[in-house]
Amino acid sequence: MASGAYLVFETAFGFCGAGWSACGLTRFILPTPDAGSVERLLKQRRPECKAAAAAGVMTSLVAAAERYFDGTREDFSEFPLDLSGISPFHRTLYTAMRKLSYGETTTYGALCESVGFPKATRETGAAMGKNPIPLIIPCHRVLAAGGRIGGFSAHGGITTKQKMLALENARSPNADEKQGILPF
Repeated sequence: MASGAYLVFETAFGFCGAGWSACGLTRFILPTPDAGSVERLLKQRRPECKAAAAAGVMTSLVAAAERYFDGTREDFSEFPLDLSGISPFHRTLYTAMRKLSYGETTTYGALCESVGFPKATRETGAAMGKNPIPLIIPCHRVLAAGGRIGGFSAHGGITTKQKMLALENARSPNADEKQGILPF
């Protein structure tokens, strides 16, 4: 695997990070309070990566992430990803998650059923916890049964997930229009 690069940048929610290879985005770090912890998380997975300025599509990705955390509706589904080293099961789930649009949610059960693994809810939850590219692979839009918030492994845990869902005015996957947004 090529060495790759990374960038730490500030958003309205805190410092984020993006790591990439020649093939696409390899890592994304959701907001944390300090830039140093973001850099450590990026280098933890790929220590050979070097800090670099964003160029080309990565410049667009960083700008889109900044706008997202400022409250602008963004679509990350077209950004190229490098999922080398990711298991086929996880890739299948991540591909399905990328189809969830801004504010749209589903449940772990519905997600794993949609990809042909109806009994794999635990494994689906584990895949969420290992998601190397949250936001771009929007695992925050996957909820527990009954529309409960479920877990979240990013800095801030479920509070971060709740903030992101509130930012998107997300609805429970089985809510009717009169019900409104999720109660955060």
